[in-house]
Formats: sequence, structure tokens, C-alpha cells
Amino acid sequence: MTAVSDKRTATSVRAVVGLLVLFEITSGFIQGGVVPLLPDLGDALGISTADLNWVISVQLLAAAVSVPVFGRLGDLYGHRRLLRIALICVAAGSVLVAVAPSLPLLLLGRVLLGPLAALLPLEIALVRDRLPVEQARSAIARLVGSLTLGVLLGGVLSAGLHQAIGSVRGTLLVPAMLALICVPVSFLAVPETRTLARGRLDLPGAALLSVGMIGVLLGISALDSDTGLGLALLGAGVVVLVVWAVVELRTTDPLVDLRALKAPTVAPYFACSFAFGIVYFGSQSPDTTFLAADREVAGYGFGLSALNISLVSLPAAVAAIIGSTLTVRLATRLGYQRTLAGAFVAIAVGFTVTAVFHDAIWQLVAIKVLLGLALGTALSAMPTVIAESADPSRTGITTALYNNVKTLGGAVAGGMVAAILAEAVLSGTDTPKESAYVAVWLMCAALCLGAAVLSARTRRAN
Repeated sequence: MTAVSDKRTATSVRAVVGLLVLFEITSGFIQGGVVPLLPDLGDALGISTADLNWVISVQLLAAAVSVPVFGRLGDLYGHRRLLRIALICVAAGSVLVAVAPSLPLLLLGRVLLGPLAALLPLEIALVRDRLPVEQARSAIARLVGSLTLGVLLGGVLSAGLHQAIGSVRGTLLVPAMLALICVPVSFLAVPETRTLARGRLDLPGAALLSVGMIGVLLGISALDSDTGLGLALLGAGVVVLVVWAVVELRTTDPLVDLRALKAPTVAPYFACSFAFGIVYFGSQSPDTTFLAADREVAGYGFGLSALNISLVSLPAAVAAIIGSTLTVRLATRLGYQRTLAGAFVAIAVGFTVTAVFHDAIWQLVAIKVLLGLALGTALSAMPTVIAESADPSRTGITTALYNNVKTLGGAVAGGMVAAILAEAVLSGTDTPKESAYVAVWLMCAALCLGAAVLSARTRRAN
């Protein structure tokens, strides 16, 4: 009787994965849709270019706080419960962003969007708890693919819709409506986690981790405009994180079990996650500015508009979805460790080829398709490897920490890429030389090659 009941439960959860897919598509749509609208949003609210940077940064900071707290609370009190709370925050934030009459309210809306980053870790923990291993792996790949699809739709449809209706507020109401729909859907059929952790939320650990992450991210963001302030914030953030690590090691029920995470079968994957964050986030802005550059002025580029850049990026985004979908099949034959290492090698090859061949759009599109396949595979394989390395009662916080490490890599990437592009500029301008972009692509290739070696040599039982 128990076996029949478990089988029915698994079937029910597989059906519910479709609802989780809706949440991830919405999450991606919101994340990908705001970037092409930033200039017009600034014009509509009279926001300076410098202040517009806070529109992105404040959500990154809110995510740094939200992800570990939501992940651990999900482990303790149920991932479905925290998923619903996160969706309510996202819906409120999306509406506020669409209707905000001023910068402070706009930033408040972006803060409420911070739990967007917690959705995927909560969903991964939920499906891992409720489904057999192979089915959970397939569900995770589908969720990651849905997030990628959402980012694709957000970038392309937002740019196209804004161009059609000419209203930035009207365009922002579309993801807001999607977010509102997700809230009642989450109360329909999503089951709760069966395996809950014992203990309590480590408030000192959560506070120290949040303050440390905020200090590091703010410091990295400030380095470009005020080196002294940036270094001070960065140093303070690192000190707080060191204190946090000491506190966690001495706490009976820590927010993050550092002893478990430092194991030789786990820690290298977090190092790979950091490197992957640098590559994944660090390559986006240079690729966009390279495509938008005027060849007559800079000697490179294609002078593309935001909409055309989205269309050029479309094949790579579709390839990323395909790569994510095929991850389970590849891993079934090769194992997740070899699949992840192979994906990193392919990414390294893609960036190396980009550094050599980038004089025609067709070259970039062809190379980006390869990169998209590999990036989609890595995006799907990485959280699966991380989740399966964790204790079942700590899946939420472990996958949340993976997300934070990747996000931290993205923040570091912003400073690194800005420094590289600012180091080599055309005489009398602030326009980067072509060689600066080549340096960024080669840096990404080197990081991925290192991650491939590290992941391949990590001892892991598949």
C-alpha cells in the first residue's frame, strides 16, 4: 500500500513540476526584461545614469540576503511555504516597479524582487525531496531550462513590446501580471516538503552572512567610481565573512554547515561555481557593447539596437535551453562529473574561438550557439551536483549558497571586466579597444578551463 501511495505521490509531483516551470519562466522574464528598458525607465522618472546602476545593484544586494535565509527557512519549515512567500514578495515588487513614480519607490520594488533568486533553490529542494533521483534530475534540468527560456523571452519580448507601444510602464506591467498569476497558482497543487530539518534559524549567522555579502558586493560596485571607498567596503565585507565563518564553525546548528561544505567532494564545486559566475555574468555586458559599437568610430562592432542585439542573441539562448534539456541524457551516459567538466571545456573553446573570430555577425552567432549549448548544460548540471552533495535536510540552504557563490562571482566579474575595458581605450575617448574585449574573452576561457580541470579531478560518487 505504501509503495502504491509513493508512486501516486511521485506522479502528482511530476505534474506539479509544470507549475514550477511557470514560476521559473516568470522569474527569467522579470530578470531579463528590465535590462533593455533601463534607459527609457531613467528618462521616464528623471533618473541619472549613475543612479540607474542602483536599479540593478539593489536587487543583487536583496538577493544576497534573501537566498540563504529563504533556503534555510525552507529546510526548517517547508519549501512550499517559503516558495509562496517569495512569490508574494516578487508580485508586490513587480507591480511597484511598474507603477513607481520616483526612484525611492522603484528601488523598494527592486528590493522586494530579491527573493526571485530564492525560487530555484526552493524548487530544487522540493523536487529532490519528493521525487526519485533520476526524475528529480530531469525536473531540475527542466526548471533551469525554463529559467533560461524566461530570460530569453524577457529580453526579446520586452524590447519588442516597448518598441511597439512606446510605454515603459505598460511594458513593465506584463511581467507584473505574470507574477500576480503565479501567487494563486502556488496555492493550487504544489505539495509540501516531507523531510524537514530540525533546529532553528541561525539569526547571527544569517545577519553576518548578509552584511558580509552586502559589503563585498557594494565594495566591488564602488571600485570603479571611488577606489578608496570600494576597497574599504570590500575589506570590511571580507572581515565580516571571516567572522561569520568562525561563528558558523562554533555554532551547534549553523546556517551553513561549513564542515560539510569543505569536504574534498564538495568544496571544489563551489570554487567552480564562483568561476562560472564570473564567466556567465561577466561576458554579458561586453558582448552587448561590442555588438552595439559603431565600427566607423571604434574599428569594431556592428551598431546594433537593443532589439537587434536581442534577436542576434536568440539562437544562443535557444541553444542554452536545448543544452539544459539534454543534460540528463548526457549525464546518464557520462556521469554528471564528466558532463560538467566537458561543458566547461566547450565554453573555454567557445570563448577562445570568439577571441580570434569576431569580425562578422555570423561568426559570433555560430560560436554563441556552441557556447549556449555548453552554458545550458553547465547551468543544469551544476545545481544538480551541488544538491546531491548535500544532506537531504539541508538541500535548500546548500543550493542557496551555490546561488550566492555564483552571484558573488558575477559581482566580481563586474569589477574585473570594467577594469579590463577601462585599461585599454582609444586615444582621447573612453571607448575600449578591440584588444580589451579579446582580453575579456580569453579570461573567460582560462577560468572555464581551470573549472574543467578542477571538476574533473574532484572525487565524487555518481
